[in-house]
Order: sequence, then C-alpha cells, then structure tokens
Amino acid sequence: MKVTVFGIGYVGLVQAAILASVGHDVLCVDVDQSKVDNLKKGIIPIYEPGLTPIVEETTKNGLLSFTTDAAVGVAHGNIQFIAVGTPPDEDGSADLKYVLAVAKTIASHMSEPKFIIDKSTVPVGTADKVTAKITEVLAGRNISLDFDVVSNPEFLKEGAAVNDCMKPDRIVVGTDSQSAREIMTELYAPFNRNHDRMIFMDVRSAELTKYAANCMLATKISFMNEMSNLAELLGADIEAVRHGIGSDTRIGYQFIYPGCGYGGSCFPKDVQALVRTAHGIEYQPALLEAVESVNAAQKQKLFKNLSHYFKGELKGKTIALWGLSFKPQTDDMREASSRVLMEALWQAGAKVQAFDPEAMEECQRIYGDSQELALVGTKESALKGADALVICTEWSQFRAPDFDLIASSLTHPVIVDGRNLYDPKLLKDKGFAYYGIGRGESVQAG
Repeated sequence: MKVTVFGIGYVGLVQAAILASVGHDVLCVDVDQSKVDNLKKGIIPIYEPGLTPIVEETTKNGLLSFTTDAAVGVAHGNIQFIAVGTPPDEDGSADLKYVLAVAKTIASHMSEPKFIIDKSTVPVGTADKVTAKITEVLAGRNISLDFDVVSNPEFLKEGAAVNDCMKPDRIVVGTDSQSAREIMTELYAPFNRNHDRMIFMDVRSAELTKYAANCMLATKISFMNEMSNLAELLGADIEAVRHGIGSDTRIGYQFIYPGCGYGGSCFPKDVQALVRTAHGIEYQPALLEAVESVNAAQKQKLFKNLSHYFKGELKGKTIALWGLSFKPQTDDMREASSRVLMEALWQAGAKVQAFDPEAMEECQRIYGDSQELALVGTKESALKGADALVICTEWSQFRAPDFDLIASSLTHPVIVDGRNLYDPKLLKDKGFAYYGIGRGESVQAG
C-alpha cells in the first residue's frame, strides 16, 4: 500500500519505518530540510533502540523515503497520516495548528479520494475540525472529492516503540466508514496475524481512548508517589508496600514504582490537555488535577532532600547527577525531573556535573554552555570533587555501582536516589546518608 506520513518526529518516524519494514511504500514529509537531508544520509534524529537499522534497511530497498515537497507527499499515498506535534498551548490545551496546517495542505493538493489518519495525540473533536478544514479548502478549490478522516491513536512507549509497533497490544481505529475499516484492516494486517488486535469504535471514543490510557498510567504513578510521601512520614517502606499491593492481580506491578515524578512527551502534556478539555465543557476533573499537582510536587523532592542534608546551604556546592533523560532507553528530556532539579540547584547557587548514556547532546542543546553545568563522559567522572550524588534516571548501568568509589570521590557521603535503586540498610552500613523515595528510615539516616 502507498502511505504518506506528515511529520518525522518520534511517532511519525517510528510508524513509517515499521510500516515500510513489512512492505508498504512509505513517503515521509517534513518541513525541516536538515532533518530530511540527515535521514537520507542515515542520520536518525532520535534515540530509539532498534530503529536505526530498520530505517537504514527500508531506505536502502526503496520502501521508505523522505521529502519536504508536500505536493509530492499528497500525490504519493491514498493513505495520509498526520503525525505532527501537538504541543501544549499557554493554557495547557493541545495546540492543533500543525495538525490543521497538514489538513489544509492535503486538501490543497489532493486530486483523488484520500484516507486521512489522525496519528497525532489530539483532543476529542479534532477529527471534526480536520474534516471541516478539508471541506473548506476543497470548496475553495471548487472541487468535490470523497475523503475519510480516521482516528488511529498511537500507544508507543519510548525505549520500546519499535516492538510496540511490531507487536501492538491493540490497534484502535475510530471511524464510522466501512471503506475506512477495510483499508485500515488491510494496512495493519501484517501486525494482526496471531489474534485480532483491531478495536473499531466511533471517532470521538478513539480520540478519548488515547488520553484516558495515558491519564490512567499517570494516575498510578502519582498515586504511588502520594503513598511514598505517606510512607516516609509514617516510617514505612514504600518498596514493601509496592510488593504487597502489586501481588493483587487487579492492581499489578506495572506503573506502581514510586520516583521523582513522571516526564516525557506524553503523560504531562496529555493530563494537562484532558484537564483543559474538561474545563471547556464546564466539568471539574478533580482526580486529574490532583495527578498533575502530585507530580509537580514530586519533582521538587530531590532538591528538598539535598537542601535538608546541607541545611539549606547549597551555594557553592557541586552535585553529581546520574541520568538526564526522563526514563531509560531514550534521549528525551521533555518534562524530565532532572531539569527541575538542575534549575533549582542553579537558582540556589550550586553547580552540576552530569552524565547520561544517551541524553548528553540533548542536554547541551537545551542548556548550551554554562559554567554551572559540566557534562562529563562517564558516571565516575561526574563524582570527582562533587559534594553529593543524585540519581534521576534508572539506567541499568547505575544499578550496581562501586559504592567505595562513590564514597571516596564525594566530599560528603550522601546519595539522593530518585528511583529507589539501592538498599537503604546497605548504604547506611557503608556510612552513607541515603535519601530514597518513601523508604521510611532512609530520610532519617540523613
């Protein structure tokens, strides 16, 4: 099948590459000439395990190609994916200007019927706006062409997106059109062989499903972080509590790990967007507002623990930071807890020495050159001369460090662990002040 994907960001590129890998003829369109040029050379703009060889192979065999020419893109495929960004507007609502711009572009160039697929994360009612925009442009051109606007939300996890595309849990399709059902079934047939993963529903339900899924996962995280705060005050260990409740199959172990707050491109933006959608229909989403509030407060926890240990005297201190990305297996620092911590430390007059296996270039892009930030080549280098160590991201290489080396490198034996990687008793026995998340005695050790 001939497919066009508008937007070569995280979602668009992964989806395009995987569709091409099973034999579809996919053309990607983006306004960023440098990004397109780099992709043609095999330079991938994001870090996602397993993606680079797929892009290289499908580009080599001619099934995946890239262009900035929108007219060529519209002419290429009878299936047109809209996979551009929907960044938060000033009030937190999703900004649809890029989505509607693509809709206008498609309508301006189409000369035959098209299936337009909303892959971007968009608020309920967006398909109606896309339909209206295409209808308006076609009317302005004095032509009449059939088209269907379909909602097909993505459910990709950064760090596991390739596998999520190849072996999806579900393929949600929102449409009332029988022809669209048939075309989407054919498109996704290679990923739907073991059992039927297709879930068809009306468009608005599909749009809400994406937000509901991410908000539910964010709710689980904020709930556990709320419990971790209670555990600290009550002298309980949240890790024991997690094991206790996770064994209940109704709850399960996924997304009940306490930490220093969730980040990334999805959860923060989607919770805020659904809150704003609710406000738009005069509904007060108290639970979602609490999820957002708990997460914002949790991101302050690492700084508060450091401030507690140093009795508020952080000026002139140097803090070693392990982990910059919002989670492992990605270089994405959007809404990352590390950013909240670093900016608070700089405000307090402290310096940061940081290491991350993948996000160093992204951190350099965001913050540029600064005397307050040193990006170093190894986790051990980050320790040299530092006053304390903070863990922000649970990369596997941070899980079993040389604690004797840490103790000898730091000027103060203190570890603030935002991901509960270490055993509080072990570190206390080694002479460390250890601050975990909800570990009861760990805070008292400081």
